[in-house]
Amino acid sequence: MWPISLAGTAPTWVVVVLSIADLVIRVLAVGIIPGNRRPTTAMAWLLGIFFIPFVGLILFLLFGNFKLSRRRRQQQEIINTRVRSGISALADVVSEYPGPEWVKSAGELNRRLGSLPMVDGNSVDLIPGYPDSILAMTEAVRKARKFVNAEFYIMSTDHVTDDLLTALEEAAERGVEVRVLFDHIGTLRVKGYRNFLKRLRAGKIQWKRMLPLLPTHGQWRRPDLRNHRKIMVIDGEFAFTGSQNLIEPSYNNPKHRKAGREWVELMACLRGPIVTTLNVVFATDWLSETDESLEHQLQLPANPEPGNVTAQVVPSGPGFITENNLRLFNTLIYSAQHRISICSPYFVPDDSLLYAITTAAQRGVDVELFVSEKGDQLLVHHAQRSYYEALLEAGVRIYLYKAPFVLHAKHFTIDDEVAVLGSSNMDMRSFSLNMEVSVMLLGAEIVNNMRAVEDTYRDISNELMLEDWLQRPLAARYIDNVARLTATVQ
Repeated sequence: MWPISLAGTAPTWVVVVLSIADLVIRVLAVGIIPGNRRPTTAMAWLLGIFFIPFVGLILFLLFGNFKLSRRRRQQQEIINTRVRSGISALADVVSEYPGPEWVKSAGELNRRLGSLPMVDGNSVDLIPGYPDSILAMTEAVRKARKFVNAEFYIMSTDHVTDDLLTALEEAAERGVEVRVLFDHIGTLRVKGYRNFLKRLRAGKIQWKRMLPLLPTHGQWRRPDLRNHRKIMVIDGEFAFTGSQNLIEPSYNNPKHRKAGREWVELMACLRGPIVTTLNVVFATDWLSETDESLEHQLQLPANPEPGNVTAQVVPSGPGFITENNLRLFNTLIYSAQHRISICSPYFVPDDSLLYAITTAAQRGVDVELFVSEKGDQLLVHHAQRSYYEALLEAGVRIYLYKAPFVLHAKHFTIDDEVAVLGSSNMDMRSFSLNMEVSVMLLGAEIVNNMRAVEDTYRDISNELMLEDWLQRPLAARYIDNVARLTATVQ
């Protein structure tokens, strides 16, 4: 009861009022904060409020609500209803994928949560090279005839992205409808933001900030909600998605360049009906920011390129009631029979995901995890390290991608049946706070292609051994464990 310490230095009535307020905050917090939150998340907030009641309460009011506004949630429900009711060409699509029942069950789960079906006949090309993906997107934009929709967490004008931005500007000049979305806070934080806005304002590209935080314009929400998606759709025929932002690979940071630190990504170029479902996600976000409907774009391609990959888009985030990505990840991991390979730059699982992964290893499934040897976010990296002991003891093999590179790719494979690629990390921020997009890809061919990428990671990584990990200094353990306490509210 810290107000008591003011006795003798403040009037008695001030001490009494502060003491009563302190007690009221604590009592109310115990009954309010646990509502509709994970016990671990609730406990983290309660600890903060009990240690520093007034500061903790202010932080909770700022960051404790992970939902979007009622208007945005209603818009999400509207477009979900349109897809289900047949306004979209996707409503009646039925996949004929011949795989095992557990895969079809995962597809049904995704459809019920995200409203988007599994679609057959797609082609998928994985692009692991950072400049290669920028070049592929640039070439596709230069061929655009009708529209280009680009949505990225971070966008920048720099020596790597300049050609792509020029291609977007030229497309808009020749009459192509070019729409660009970028996360307000995510892009604001990188060097060159003002130059980027100046460039957008000078051309004919239609653009909007996603989840803008502009109190003077009446735009306010939990400050750390983010739209973390990465999507580009060209003419409804090509789509790109994955982990990469539109910025040079050191994020315009001189310290990263000096250290030789670059981000390692994985993108995919897709053709076929899956392009339309990715465009549904873009159209939803564009509708949320502009109130403009893009339903005229949401038609299946008339002459799709032949492909043998069945695919399904899984949108997730605070616009949905459920944590779509977490439910899918757990379902697939529990279904695995032989092998699980996971690549996640920020691996801070909740209890359900941790149990799914360790249970898989304990029942004899070969499980491997690829993470960066040295993370770019200090607190998250230490929280991630706090899980290594439990994973190693369960039999999970952990590969540390050599520093100074940051392994930012986000994907995993299950047996010879499923590959999942997208923007979602395996941490509680991606499950609850970020708007994410993942693509579930089915079939041995795409799994083998993804495994080939994973093989390159293994070749340049060091395997972490349990006996070595247990010898780390006590101070490092302490820091890891303290960081873990904050994981649920990061």
